[in-house]
Amino acid sequence: MIKNHAAAQPERTIEPCMFELTVERLCLEFGGRQPRPRVEAVLRWSLADLAGTPVGALPELGERLARQRLSENTVAPTADTALTLA
Repeated sequence: MIKNHAAAQPERTIEPCMFELTVERLCLEFGGRQPRPRVEAVLRWSLADLAGTPVGALPELGERLARQRLSENTVAPTADTALTLA
């Protein structure tokens, strides 16, 4: 039996403009306390963790999770974490 590992992990995407707007909002909210590359990495990480959620909810849930992680100063995984943008 051949296993399809891609099917085991759902992948969700958001529009690149939505990603950029979310990064901008979070950067403004954190007033420079978090560098932009870190905000981007945490947002990608958050979106990847939410991959199984409905597509329409992904932008809002991703932003909320990223905000929480940035507030808690949670350490993001390495730069290998990536989210495919539409």
